[in-house]
Amino acid sequence: MVVTYHRPTRALIHRKAIEENIRQEIQRLPQEVELFAVVKAQGYGHGAVATAQTALAAGATGFCVATLDEAIELREVGIVEPILILSVVFPSYLSLVLDYDLSVTAATKDWLVEAQEMLAEIGSEIPLKLHIKADTGMGRIGFLTPDEVREAALFIQDSPNMLWEGLFTHFSTADEADTSYWELQNQRFKNILAVLEETPRYVHASNSATALWHKDFPGNMIRYGVAMFGLNPSGHALPEAYPLTPALELVSELIQVKELAPGEGIGYGETYVTPEKEWVGTVPIGYADGWLRKMQGFSILVDGNFCEIIGRVCMDQLMIRLPHEYKVGTPVTLIGKNGAAEITMQDVADHLDTIHYEVACMISERVPRIYKE
Repeated sequence: MVVTYHRPTRALIHRKAIEENIRQEIQRLPQEVELFAVVKAQGYGHGAVATAQTALAAGATGFCVATLDEAIELREVGIVEPILILSVVFPSYLSLVLDYDLSVTAATKDWLVEAQEMLAEIGSEIPLKLHIKADTGMGRIGFLTPDEVREAALFIQDSPNMLWEGLFTHFSTADEADTSYWELQNQRFKNILAVLEETPRYVHASNSATALWHKDFPGNMIRYGVAMFGLNPSGHALPEAYPLTPALELVSELIQVKELAPGEGIGYGETYVTPEKEWVGTVPIGYADGWLRKMQGFSILVDGNFCEIIGRVCMDQLMIRLPHEYKVGTPVTLIGKNGAAEITMQDVADHLDTIHYEVACMISERVPRIYKE
């Protein structure tokens, strides 16, 4: 999908907000604990490269991504710090992993065997950096028991073409008020650590939510993701441990304004009919940009006024009811501040009955990311 610069719709990303959120977290961490910035999924929709560069300036010492291609993107813009791929990389791609000096996740014994065979075929003298993933209750990927983790560690240590660099798990309920399941997962991870004769360079269990609300986390590194962008990982469930500053605004402009008579249908399917004379404005953003059809009935901001989206959101445009006539080119805010009013990403998520992570990731590639210093 082509980035569309020649229209007024923009995602404005504030670098200083990202820096401040990271610096606040680093100040709270014990001195020996490092912060890796999680920039997967195009930096949660904020842009991976710019976010990574900003995170480095704020004190991050490494990065986490979800896929091999995301890691390669960072390397190709000159980032030399450690990069961990959190998901499974097929052994057939390990030559690329070695070429780009990346760290990968080991989640099963079968994968380790296949990886060893592939490394022997490649014949590289550079060892493959591995982080063992323990599944302590997420049910996604990873070894299930302390014995399985210990066996995997011994396998790696006995392999001259492998380097055991890390051990990690992921908490599924760290953002909830009820801590019982988090405590269960935390104890399971501690049980794994207890059976190991030694630990690798990096031990990490903390996502943003764990770092914010749980002090008793094991390890010497945290994976700081959604909070970096000023978004509360828990939504409404828990108060922020410190003030987080949202980094993203979504803005556009009115491209047409018209006064319609009573009884006029708006949008596909005539799902809204004007009950009286109304001023209607058209905004150039739609579901192809990640502003979904379900946003009908939500209100966005014009001149500090909340203006309801009327009719179905189209692929490329939407219509809003205006309090009075405005000039074409008047700014519109879909996420962010406008006058004395504000729309948060959480507000959008609440309307869609989802989480703000999804809202951020839905903003499509077609919307330019403009970085503000």
